[in-house]
Amino acid sequence: MRIVFMGTPEFAVPSLEALLKSDDQVVGIITQPDRPKGRGQVLTPPPIKLIAQREGIPFLQPVKIKVPEFLAALAAWKPDLIAVTAYGRILHSPILTLPPMGCVNVHGSLLPKYRGAAPVQWAVINGEVETGITTMMMDEGMDTGAMLLQESLPIFPEDTAGSLAPRLAALGGRLLVETIARLKAGRITPQPQNHALATLAPPLKKEDGVIDWTTSGSNIANRVRGLSPWPGAYTYLGSERWMVWSATQSPGKPDVAPGTIIEVTKQSIQVATGDGVLALKEIQPSNSKRLTVAQYLAGHRVSAGQRFDAEPSSSEPPV
Repeated sequence: MRIVFMGTPEFAVPSLEALLKSDDQVVGIITQPDRPKGRGQVLTPPPIKLIAQREGIPFLQPVKIKVPEFLAALAAWKPDLIAVTAYGRILHSPILTLPPMGCVNVHGSLLPKYRGAAPVQWAVINGEVETGITTMMMDEGMDTGAMLLQESLPIFPEDTAGSLAPRLAALGGRLLVETIARLKAGRITPQPQNHALATLAPPLKKEDGVIDWTTSGSNIANRVRGLSPWPGAYTYLGSERWMVWSATQSPGKPDVAPGTIIEVTKQSIQVATGDGVLALKEIQPSNSKRLTVAQYLAGHRVSAGQRFDAEPSSSEPPV
């Protein structure tokens, strides 16, 4: 069967690699344009483009997907099916209706929960203990199509979005190949989603990283995990911004304002939250690399009574 693959980031790589090892033929690849990346803003190709170049498969990087020129180029590949994993755009009817067997999407959640661009991150942020992969027939909605196959994965207490995503991506590749095989054999029946149970996973912004110390310790700890590696959770100590990369809830109910440092140990900085205490374990102050608290305290002083806040302040008392 002739398949066109649409995908862009690292999450899409296992899906494409699985297709390349299957019995079907990937006749073309569509991925996003190269983007500036890093501090130097170097124009960088998406991971899927690199695989296309490695395999010698024709590829397109359209800036616009609703123009006749792109649709004609796609049609020229004569796909029987289009497989999509994290392409980054919602497809419109002329694309969806082009392949005789439709368009199959790999989505990183147990639909109908977490429809949208950041399902992996929001599942961790919200403290879920389970997530998974859903394959579905695509329609013009945002992850609203009929479901084909679904398989769950545990979210471990130590998981971050960064550690969970590769496991989900690998499962997605396996489930995509199985889905296509069953579609070809006529052994799968699309199941409509229960839209009443749908939740959303909107794209993350840098501002989503700010820590609200008035919320619960578990809420903050989950947010730290879900926002790693991007955009990262952060707070301010005086005028200095601190990224927080690892934190765990600790026992205690201090009678101080949320955000106040209540104790500094050799391994952690204990901070008051809305319902208790959060132990900061790994941090990254401004103009620094990621450090364990023990590493940071070897060269810096932090004292009980200092206070973290959502915004920078010049009024932090000297220590």
